[in-house]
Amino acid sequence: MKYTYEELAGMIDHSLLHPTLTDAELDAGCQLAARYRVASVCVKPYAVVRAVELLHDTGVRVGCVIGFPHGNSCTEVKRFETELACRQGAVEIDMVLNLGKALSGAWAYVEAEVKAVCDEAHRHGATVKVILETDYLAQGGAGLDGDAFKRRLCQLCERAGADWVKTSTGYGFVKQPDGSYNYRGATAHDLALMRAACSPASRSRRPAGYGASTTSSGCVTWARAAAAPPPPPPCSTTTGDAKPRSG
Repeated sequence: MKYTYEELAGMIDHSLLHPTLTDAELDAGCQLAARYRVASVCVKPYAVVRAVELLHDTGVRVGCVIGFPHGNSCTEVKRFETELACRQGAVEIDMVLNLGKALSGAWAYVEAEVKAVCDEAHRHGATVKVILETDYLAQGGAGLDGDAFKRRLCQLCERAGADWVKTSTGYGFVKQPDGSYNYRGATAHDLALMRAACSPASRSRRPAGYGASTTSSGCVTWARAAAAPPPPPPCSTTTGDAKPRSG
């Protein structure tokens, strides 16, 4: 399958989520997204108003993270974050599910929480992506192995109304044998597994900036793995090499 420059750019969610991101960096990131005509920017809740202002009439959508990055907020807090973000102009919601509850097998709790966020977002015409944080799920939980656990979460999220499922936040650091912390983020295996676990009405997605490709050829590889538009970053390097290399 061949992709045009415009199609590649339209697969990108430009992530502006680093903990130390300054106001100037936020502005520059939004301007970059507008220049390359990417699909969307994904920002922290306090930044929605500014991002909407900067991206007005550019065609770039504004998304907002909810319960980010660890998913530990109470359900009502996540629902209110969603309401506020949508009222301020966000049209995509990226929520992190409650991993501790999921690993405990508290399926009803997890599904009710995802549904609460989805219902709120959909009331405002926004779509919802649910982040599973796959780095924490390799060993499985609640009596399921890793792959079976991820499949069940995908099916639960779809049933609760999610429009997308995503692999990771980019901040799911796992302690390594040497005592350091690191993460893998998205893998082709997880993308294929999640895509297969969802019906055609729902979609699997890898997030921008999290173990992502920085070239157009890498973008195409990830797109094929997910069989749906995954967002590869960083925006400037991916789109910058796309015109001579897309296809």
